[in-house]
Amino acid sequence: MTKNENAYIVGIIAEYNPLHKGHAWHIQKAKELAGAKYCIAVMSGDFVQRGAPAIFDKYTRTAMALEAGADLVLEMPSIFAASSAEDFAACGIALLDRLGVVGSVCFGSECGNMEEISRAASILASEPDLYTAALKEQLKKGFTWPQARAHALSLTGDFDKELLDSPNNILGIEYAKALIRRKSPIRPITVLRQGSGYHDTGFSDVFCSASAIRKELEANASNGGEGLPASVLQGMPSFVGDFLEPAYPVFLNDFSTLLNTALLRMTAASDPFEQYLDVSDDLAARIRKELLSFSSFEDRIGALKTRQYTYTRISRALLHLLLGITDQEIMAGRAADYAPYARVLGFNRGASAVLSDIKKRGTIPLITKTADAGNLLEGTAWEMFQKDLFCSHLYQAVVSGKYHTRLKNEYTHSVVMKS
Repeated sequence: MTKNENAYIVGIIAEYNPLHKGHAWHIQKAKELAGAKYCIAVMSGDFVQRGAPAIFDKYTRTAMALEAGADLVLEMPSIFAASSAEDFAACGIALLDRLGVVGSVCFGSECGNMEEISRAASILASEPDLYTAALKEQLKKGFTWPQARAHALSLTGDFDKELLDSPNNILGIEYAKALIRRKSPIRPITVLRQGSGYHDTGFSDVFCSASAIRKELEANASNGGEGLPASVLQGMPSFVGDFLEPAYPVFLNDFSTLLNTALLRMTAASDPFEQYLDVSDDLAARIRKELLSFSSFEDRIGALKTRQYTYTRISRALLHLLLGITDQEIMAGRAADYAPYARVLGFNRGASAVLSDIKKRGTIPLITKTADAGNLLEGTAWEMFQKDLFCSHLYQAVVSGKYHTRLKNEYTHSVVMKS
């Protein structure tokens, strides 16, 4: 199989937090539009890009993705899964590209216009002088980075405002930009997002958002409810009940005590907050001022939020402090081309040919057993993998404590397989 014969595999970069009907539709639509037989999903592990824990653990979400039609699920390295849209996209694209077998990548967008997405991506990839000057000017005016970039792009390329303000459009532009910068032969495909918007919290007759499902699950848990509410099941594929019984959802505030403890420990050890990803000098000073508030994770974000710092930016910064993700780690990860290994979370037994082709064509180690990683990885790759294990073990500790149950750890949990 030569490089340009890879059209039989389409890639998707996702969180499935949790997987809903729209995600299942997207997997099937991606295969259809790409003319692909198989789908590889690069999925966030136990922490996600908006700076929060995934509502269900990565193995549960992997099982649901496989049932929905994905043939292979790979874990995105944790330091980039919980990073900015730019790093998240760059890592996902790098991982798909380095497998050597992916012909196209398919993502949802609010605009559904690949030509416009590619045009914006080209400007961001090349950073012409007009764009750079406009960006600096907007930042000087006190706009947040996303706002400043949207203004600069609009001034440079006369784009529709919605293209630059909508979450999936923004991610789509980053995917396309990453492909351009890598000079990757992978073909980008976008599909028009169906049903509710990304941030919509109501339930649609077509497809509801993951945000709506998470909100309903959290409300149910706060009211002492058990199991899955009927409204949640309505928004998810019919098979999810088989994977979510019993369900162990966790939420941001479940990590409040761990965050407070981490901040106290770092302060006692004179460990500077500024060395951690997304923590500026100003934000570090604000965190120190609020150190002894001992509030919940969400309340701490609210106390730190300003015009310059969005809720998501602060949430990510605090999560990086909790997980110990530093600027130095991110720089090392970028230097290692974002994805120096491919960790398998699950696969469809009928897609064994995909694994065989990756082993032949890929340029990075394929990890199917945690215990084998030490023999396959070294340097930055090994350090990144160790961070993945730490993040998942921390997540598992919170789930175990909350639900008084004993879970398998990263060494005892096997790859999810679908017959």
